[in-house]
Amino acid sequence: MWLLDKLFHKKPNDWKFAPMLNGYSPIFTQFGTDIYASDVVQQALKCIVDEIKKLNPTHIKLVNSDPQPVRSTVQEVFDKPNPLMTTSELLEKITWLLLLNYNAFVVQVYRTDAQGRRYYEALYPIQPTVVNFIEDASGRLFVNFQFRNAYETTIPYDDVIHLKWKYSINDYMGGNQQGQPDNLPLLQTLKLNEQLLQGVAKAMNASYQINGVVKYNTLLDDGNTEKALAELERKLMNSESGFLPLDLKAEFIPLQRKTEIVDANTIKFIDEKILRNFGVPLDIVRGDFSQETYNAFYSKTLEPLIISMSQAFTKKMFTDAELARGHSIKLYPKELIFMTVEQTLKMIEMLSPTGGLYENEKRAALGLRPLPELEGKRYMSLNWIDADNAAQYQTGEKNVNVDIVDEEKEEV
Repeated sequence: MWLLDKLFHKKPNDWKFAPMLNGYSPIFTQFGTDIYASDVVQQALKCIVDEIKKLNPTHIKLVNSDPQPVRSTVQEVFDKPNPLMTTSELLEKITWLLLLNYNAFVVQVYRTDAQGRRYYEALYPIQPTVVNFIEDASGRLFVNFQFRNAYETTIPYDDVIHLKWKYSINDYMGGNQQGQPDNLPLLQTLKLNEQLLQGVAKAMNASYQINGVVKYNTLLDDGNTEKALAELERKLMNSESGFLPLDLKAEFIPLQRKTEIVDANTIKFIDEKILRNFGVPLDIVRGDFSQETYNAFYSKTLEPLIISMSQAFTKKMFTDAELARGHSIKLYPKELIFMTVEQTLKMIEMLSPTGGLYENEKRAALGLRPLPELEGKRYMSLNWIDADNAAQYQTGEKNVNVDIVDEEKEEV
């Protein structure tokens, strides 16, 4: 309780529910997690979470398209979010909550000086059970949180980083009209998948229960049938070697076992009907994927999440004045290699001689953080001339003012 008491404040005295364009009341209960019971869903979501937690949150300032890192309490709070979490754990927690609930809330803890500058102390992801959006008499928006332990609090919406997934018909929340995950189609698919697995299990049990048929080559009456069955049971009980002794009147006919645990159609079903819900290819789940598969996974699934998270952090962690000066949060994919190293180096080699890349842009292309000592630095080769002057320079007809420097670069 000490953590909640420290983070939250009381709601305003004069308040009402915030209006919604569709006329509904902005009260949302959190959250449906039935799909998490499926191991396929867990594996798919984990593939996404494991990639997102590799991101490197960085406070930057854009100066003439040059991303310059900023030393600030914003960067410090990302490097050490709170006493309970590391940077990767913060991103992991946020991503799990977002994918399971279609909404994730992060409470900011900061102090403000006389000039309105913020000094950040912590970031805390929270998991409420009920969320209400309300506004005071001045029209300022607040958000009311209720938790499983009956704790309730209301804080300004500006102090909450709110990430939404599948943000569509609801004004305030991701998900369906009620601000909840719309898992009904997926649950129906998962039910079909469970029925398939149960059918496979029953087929396996049946195949192991009946291994063969004993055929008696003589006609038996009821009494002799019971006696023959008793004799067969005795032979089965006494045969420690696994071989069944029979006389000339009986014939053992084995049954062939042809049980397929998972066939190609089942794999295709899982891939197209379940994993496709989350944009995770089966090769990614198995960990046996090509560069092309990962590129598609990054573009389709990871990149939209990264952009959404970056913009959500930027919107709530900076004042309007800071946003106007180009401050933002960039989630650098240091370990998410969506181009081969050879392709990235080739791009840098093509653009570098023309001065088309800042030094920190080169680092960003490789997924590395920009360095303060490289701020604003851009290099180009002097072993180049204007194409319009090439003929005059080669023939010597005109004194062209061109410096030729081999393997040297000049700072612009």
